[in-house]
Amino acid sequence: MKKSIAQLADGRELIYYDTDDTPVRTEAPDPRPLDRVESRPEIRRDEATGDWITIAAHRQSRTYHPPADACPLCPSRPDRPSEIPAADYQVAVFENRFPSLAGDAGRCEVVCFTPDHDAGFADLTEERARLVLDAWTDRTAELSELPGVAQVYCFENRGAEIGVTLPHPHGQIYAWPFVTPRTVKMTAAADRHRAATGRNLFEDLLERARAGTERVVLAGEHWTAFVPYAARWPYEVHLYPHRRVADLTGLSEAERAEFPRLYLDLLRRFDRLFGLDAPTPYISAWHQAPLHGGDELALHLELFTVRRTAGKLKFLAGTESGMEAFINDVTPEAAARALREAL
Repeated sequence: MKKSIAQLADGRELIYYDTDDTPVRTEAPDPRPLDRVESRPEIRRDEATGDWITIAAHRQSRTYHPPADACPLCPSRPDRPSEIPAADYQVAVFENRFPSLAGDAGRCEVVCFTPDHDAGFADLTEERARLVLDAWTDRTAELSELPGVAQVYCFENRGAEIGVTLPHPHGQIYAWPFVTPRTVKMTAAADRHRAATGRNLFEDLLERARAGTERVVLAGEHWTAFVPYAARWPYEVHLYPHRRVADLTGLSEAERAEFPRLYLDLLRRFDRLFGLDAPTPYISAWHQAPLHGGDELALHLELFTVRRTAGKLKFLAGTESGMEAFINDVTPEAAARALREAL
């Protein structure tokens, strides 16, 4: 992997990631007359729950469903400069112009997986998917070194049904100044499990899934994808490395080499799940241990769709939105079976 670091017209950082057989990029600087964005998000604590809430009012003016010929994530053209000045790229990462987190309140980055506007992650080759994994890993390492960062979160929102406003294939990385509510819950559960059994919770979850097999979707030498026993979403899959590590930086070369094949297989199964011509909307989320106090947590990826059948979405209604009490219309075993049969 090669990195080329540049700067956008308003001072934001831009990083190109390329495979080793490409030259280091030396593109011309961003020609756009951009003013520096003054974003001052606030972090407030909900006293009733203890959760941290981010207030980012400036995001109301962010780019919203632009036409394809004005996509800010496509490579630049002479008559159409974009967020990426290069005429072509493989993977590009840059600071979000409309960040939820900034300054002392953290950092937000955009990860462009491919220059192809009409592609998706599932359309990548294994080599390019590996390059994205390497970029996630590199950003996790660098963002973890920033002052005040407590947790790094790499994720992809895909599809208008999820609320995506830019259709170009991309993901995001948040460097939080706090530990997220879900991670706080998982940490507490893991600590209780260790106290009660002397074992690691996530190792046990993986072991039980692999032993029963009815919830396993696919498996390799180093990774297993399975539907959790108490899945919240109708179609939800967790992808675990067999060896417990805290975050992406802890993966071995063998684990990195196998990941692209399994992950691409999983995404393609999701796209075939409902028999529709349209791609399946999903959220793909890397759960990494926080920088402090997360010794019991294990790196894993959680992938789920908001679609529950071919013509219906899973909306968060009163029980889920109001009380965080999920009700699932599909048994985890049936979901795993459907995904196994999807190809």
